[in-house]
Amino acid sequence: MVNNTYDMVMGGKSDNNIRFTDFRNLILSYGFRERIRGDHYIFKRDDIIERINIQPNGNKAKAYQVKQVRMLFEKYGL
Repeated sequence: MVNNTYDMVMGGKSDNNIRFTDFRNLILSYGFRERIRGDHYIFKRDDIIERINIQPNGNKAKAYQVKQVRMLFEKYGL
């Protein structure tokens, strides 16, 4: 399931249609540590300066946050 979600995120054509739990699990699968504050899921990894901050939109991920994660993955070759 992670590979399918990765393909959807990196493809950029399904940003509005990615399940939040799948999106969260994808980020975790790349070694990010998670901290939750309210409905904010904050991810950090020691070798990456930027933090990832996502919130659910119902059961879906927010499209602009999917784009941000895609750009981060591209920047760091993940």
